[in-house]
Amino acid sequence: MKFTVDREILLKPLQQVIGVVERRQTLPVLGNLLMVADDNGLTITATDLEVEIQSRIDIKIDQAGEITLPARKLADICKALPDNASIQISVKDQKAQIRSGKSRFTLATLPAADFPLVEPIKGDSRFTIAQNRLKELIERTQFSMAQQDVRYYLNGLMLELTKGQLRAVATDGHRLALCDMAVDINTGGKRQVIVPRKGIQELMRLLDSGDAPVQVDVGTNHIGVSNAEIRFTSKLVDGRFPDYDRVVPKGGDKVVLANRELLRQALSRTSILSNEKYRGIRLNMEKNIIKIQAHNPEQEEADEEFEVDYPGGVLEIGFNVTYLLDVLSSVRSDDVQITLSDSNSSCLMREPGTEQYRYVVMPMRL
Repeated sequence: MKFTVDREILLKPLQQVIGVVERRQTLPVLGNLLMVADDNGLTITATDLEVEIQSRIDIKIDQAGEITLPARKLADICKALPDNASIQISVKDQKAQIRSGKSRFTLATLPAADFPLVEPIKGDSRFTIAQNRLKELIERTQFSMAQQDVRYYLNGLMLELTKGQLRAVATDGHRLALCDMAVDINTGGKRQVIVPRKGIQELMRLLDSGDAPVQVDVGTNHIGVSNAEIRFTSKLVDGRFPDYDRVVPKGGDKVVLANRELLRQALSRTSILSNEKYRGIRLNMEKNIIKIQAHNPEQEEADEEFEVDYPGGVLEIGFNVTYLLDVLSSVRSDDVQITLSDSNSSCLMREPGTEQYRYVVMPMRL
C-alpha cells in the first residue's frame, strides 16, 4: 500500500473517526484504524464493536492495499506536522512508513483481516433527512439520556418511526425530552429503536449544520447514517423503552409564560447557593411573580424575584435546577411556557404555540 495525501485532507477523516477508539481495549486491533486503499480512494474505519465510523477521501492511490495502523499515534503525528505538509504513507513487511519533509516515522501494524467489521445493515426501514434537522432532533433531546443506569434501556435515545414522522425521546427517570420531526417515512405501523449513548454522542460530532441529506437505515440490530463521505453504524440497545406518553402531563391548570433568557439567568444565579449534591431550588408562584429560592448545608441562601405572565394561583414546588437549565438551553424561542398542576406533579415545558418540542421535569421534595 502506498499513497501521498495533504495533511489537512487526511486529518479531517482521522478526527471524525478517532472518538470511537477506546484508550483501553479488550482486543489490540481495536486500538487501530483500518486503512483500505483502492480505486475508490482511501477508506478509514474505526470501531469499538458497538459503534463503527467509516470515512472516505477521494485521493490518488499509488499502490492498493489494506492494513491497520495505531489510531492515536497516527492522528498525533498528523496533528504535529506543519500546515500544508504532504504526507506519504507506505507499508512494507508489516511496517508502516510515514514520511513528510524531513520527518520519518515507522509504525507497527496489525493485519486488516483481524479488524472486526459490522455486516451491512439489512435495512427494513430507510429514509433521508437533512443533516441539520437530524442534528437538531438529537440536540433537543440527548441531554435527558441516563448515564450508566441499571435500566440499560434508558442509557440511550429512543427513535420512533411512524408514517411521515420521526420522534426522539430521552429520559433518565427524573425528566423527559421529546421532539417530533416531519420526515418522509413510509413504514407500516410504529417502530421504536434505542440508540446507545455513545452512538448518539459520536453521531452528534459527525453531523454538521448544513442541509445536505443523509440516508438513515434502521435494521433489526443496527442503525446506519451515511452520505458520500461518511458512514456511521451503531448497535441498537436490546430493550423495551418505557411508555413515555403516560408521563407527559395533561391538563395542568397553572400556565406560566416567561422570558426564557431572563429566567435562565435568574435560575443560574440562584443555583450558585443550592445544595451541590441535590441541586434543589424552590419556586414560589403568585400572580405574575415567581420567587426563586435556594439554600445549602452551610446555611447560605439565595433569593430571586422574577416577573412572568401568570394569571394566579399560589403554588410552591421544588426542582433540580440543573434539569430546568438544561431545558432552557435547549429551547430556542424567546419565551418558554411552563404548565403545572400542583407541588407533587411534573411540569411540562415547551415553546409557546407548538407541540413539536416537549420537556417534562419531575418535582423534588425540599
